[in-house]
Amino acid sequence: MTNLGNEAWFKDPALTRVFTLLNADGGEGRVVGGAVRNSLMGLAVNDIDIATTLTPEEVIARAAAAGVKAVPTGVAHGTVTLVIDGKPFEVTTLRADVETDGRRAKVAFSSDWQTDAERRDLTINALYVDAKGEVIDMVGGLADIDKRNIRFIGDAATRVGEDYLRILRFFRFFAYYGSGRPDADGLRACASARANLKRLSAERVWSELRKLLSAEDPGRALLWMRQVGVLSEVLPETEKWGIDAIPALIGTEKALGWKPDPLLRLAAIVPPDAHRLEKMATRLKLANAEAAWFKAWAEAPVINDELSSAAFARLLYRHGTVGIQARLKLALATARGKAEGDMQEMARSARLSRLLGLAQDWKKPQFPINGGDVLDAGMPAGKQVGETLAALEEFWVEEAFTPDRAALLARLNDLIR
Repeated sequence: MTNLGNEAWFKDPALTRVFTLLNADGGEGRVVGGAVRNSLMGLAVNDIDIATTLTPEEVIARAAAAGVKAVPTGVAHGTVTLVIDGKPFEVTTLRADVETDGRRAKVAFSSDWQTDAERRDLTINALYVDAKGEVIDMVGGLADIDKRNIRFIGDAATRVGEDYLRILRFFRFFAYYGSGRPDADGLRACASARANLKRLSAERVWSELRKLLSAEDPGRALLWMRQVGVLSEVLPETEKWGIDAIPALIGTEKALGWKPDPLLRLAAIVPPDAHRLEKMATRLKLANAEAAWFKAWAEAPVINDELSSAAFARLLYRHGTVGIQARLKLALATARGKAEGDMQEMARSARLSRLLGLAQDWKKPQFPINGGDVLDAGMPAGKQVGETLAALEEFWVEEAFTPDRAALLARLNDLIR
């Protein structure tokens, strides 16, 4: 038997209290899902989820009797969050699917551990740990953990048909935990059902894509998604653009210590076309900040890596740093990908690195005068005020932001005269 009783997370007194609360008087609770999977794979354990034979009402009643805070976070779906020593534990009643339609399931509460395990999506997510630390495997998850095999529980097509989001989850979990080639049955099921991804809400689709693109190296998952037509189903913008830029970007991230950025990775596989990206942002219901990031990237100029520092500063002032940094990072990754044995690309990489450093350190200077100064100088109100101010700002930018307020006011007076 596999036992996780000596793991630090398992010996946490707060978890011990949860077990004590749930396991009295014929009830039972077991840790399930990510904590078990990650612990067996030697990865960090963050959230600890619990499955229990008790109903939500029974969990809440027991928590109240024990002086434990219980938050009814999803009682209709069987979930109560217990908070002990400031740590949240999601406790969910065992469930059985009554009805599924590919988007959501109607569930009934259960006390059958086998049924609860078999309704889950992937074998590596359906492992339990009891109060003694023993790992309980009813679906072959331990063998798949050892092989890093991402496999649907039971019949793959049936599991996918219950919730089409599982297509994206299959590839997301492969990106994080898989090795080798994806499970053949899983690939076939995902390929066959891919058109049904259109039936899902945009929020669910983008949430899964963002998580997938945040993996340390999503390259292999993206490759297989492309191979079976899933990628073009959810991101048609990639169809003629491709994913060839991803390996160099991942390599550059690792070499330079960049934090994985799902937006930058998505930018690497879609064309910098402002109109198409606006449609993509609308379709996927990206957050306003995310949509603004893509707009800034698409509208940023292509950077000449031989620009002087002064010329580059003018570019940053006029276009902002967000889009330009994205342009530079993608260009740098491409150049580094070609640099081995190519002196020109090595030199280009060095120049792009210099510009990126300047962009990351750049602070936008404050233009010293405003429209009120133009009016105070005697110019009548009207569009000429804005035109004059713009001309002065352009002069100031071209002079490398060096003229101070006094010099600009003197120039203003000369213009008005």
